This record gives sequence, C-alpha cells and structure tokens, in this order.
Amino acid sequence: MGDEPRYQMEALCYHEGVPGHHMQIALAQELTNIPKFRKMGGNTAYIEGWALYAELVPKEMGLYQDPYSDFGRLSMELFRAARLVVDAGIHTKKWTREQAIAYFLQNTANAKGDIEKEIERYFLWPGQATGYKVGMLKILELREKSKKALGDKFDIKKFHDVVLINGAVPLTVLEELVDKMIQDGK
Repeated sequence: MGDEPRYQMEALCYHEGVPGHHMQIALAQELTNIPKFRKMGGNTAYIEGWALYAELVPKEMGLYQDPYSDFGRLSMELFRAARLVVDAGIHTKKWTREQAIAYFLQNTANAKGDIEKEIERYFLWPGQATGYKVGMLKILELREKSKKALGDKFDIKKFHDVVLINGAVPLTVLEELVDKMIQDGK
C-alpha cells in the first residue's frame, strides 16, 4: 500500500469494494444451483471486467467528488492502457523486464515499486492484464446494446442484475444472457 498513490484510493475502493469485487463475489457466493467455479470467480475477463466497469459507473453517477479523485481514476485507466502495451511487448516482442519497467515509468504516474510487482505478474500470466480491458469493453458494449434495443424500457438495475446474478461466466455466455434480457424486455 505504500506505493499506492492517495489520489487512486477512491477508484481502487470502487474496484475492490462496492460496486466492484466485494459486491460481485459476495453475490456470486450466495447463488444456488450453479457450479462452485462460477461462485468463486476465476474468469479474468468477467471478474476484472466488472471491476473496471465498477470504477466507471461512479463517474457516470457523479460520485467522484473532485478533479483529484477523478484524476486517480484516469491515472488507473492510463496504467491499464500501458499494461496492454507491456503485456503484448513481453509476449510478442520478447521485451525484457527492464524494457517493460521503462515503458511504464515513461508512460504512467505509478511508482517503480508498484510497476515492478505488476511486471512479475505479466511475465507469469500472459494475457491476464489484457483480460481486464476486454471484459470491461464487453460489458459496456452489452449495456449500450441493451439501451439501444430497449430504449425507454432499459433499466440499469436489471442490466446489472443480469451481469452479476449468474456468477462468473464467459463473455459469450454473458452476451446470451443479456440478449435474453433484451428479448424478455421487448
């Protein structure tokens, strides 16, 4: 925590707490009649996609109270964009640890200690960092699809229920569930 900038704390709380992982996983663990692996997470694009989405929703609701806290959210977005580059650089361009760290230091506001810890994960888990953004973009795409299809009948609460109430599902299954919600809502 010593390496975590104070201005990122609000966004980090939304990501890890409510409406992020804490709410997401707590709801999943209460579900019955689904396999245990869907209760406990494990699907990176879904799990982390929701958490990134959970950082954005408070912005849309006006909950980031000042530019300083929104700067934290934007700083985390920049960090996540840099991760996409670094993940690809490591695994397709064969970047060294030093090259990956240098890229982060040149393109983000994060402390070197924070960056070094992150880099270790990317070397060991190809594509995991990319899964965050893929999941978030899919959830946003499905929300927009729902809004467009349902118009005035679109209910953000129902949309969030569909996203959360089935546990950790692959994004293709999530899309099927949202499509069913759209059909039922027409």
